[in-house]
Amino acid sequence: MWVFGYGSLVWNPGFETVERAIARLPGYRRSFCMRSIHHRGTPEDPGLVLALDRVPGAACSGLALRADPARAEDVLAYLRERELVSAAYHEAWLELHLDDGRTVEAVTYVMDADHDQYCGDLALEEQAQIIARAHGGRGPNAEYLINTEAHLRELGLGDTDLDWLAGRVREIRG
Repeated sequence: MWVFGYGSLVWNPGFETVERAIARLPGYRRSFCMRSIHHRGTPEDPGLVLALDRVPGAACSGLALRADPARAEDVLAYLRERELVSAAYHEAWLELHLDDGRTVEAVTYVMDADHDQYCGDLALEEQAQIIARAHGGRGPNAEYLINTEAHLRELGLGDTDLDWLAGRVREIRG
């Protein structure tokens, strides 16, 4: 079973992997388009987390993570508990293109643009202001951004918006 990581799954999958590969998911872009009311914010002061927003012609680079086949059911149960906490994501099995030329089907969590937590039209400065102050059950929103940006950069998958946001959030937080 393959899983597509494009945000925190890149640096904190929460399950043992038997293989990792750079991957590309066509038709989606990574963005801070989901208000976080559990992990990186609260209902009173939502943070923002990354989600896959469907955009024709776009492509998102990330990390394909292959779970131990003997543990696939446990991993899927874990991912559903982690990712589907507020029903803002849809679980989808989508085709990934791995850097080594293989094509695999992977469980992927994509944003439901009709969900009330969707916020795909926020300007980068507004995103930075929210991320700099928000805090949820898994810690500061800024930590989530900075960890994700750093790990994507280490993998050679730098993201211009995330790079800008990480720099701006550091400025705001002093």
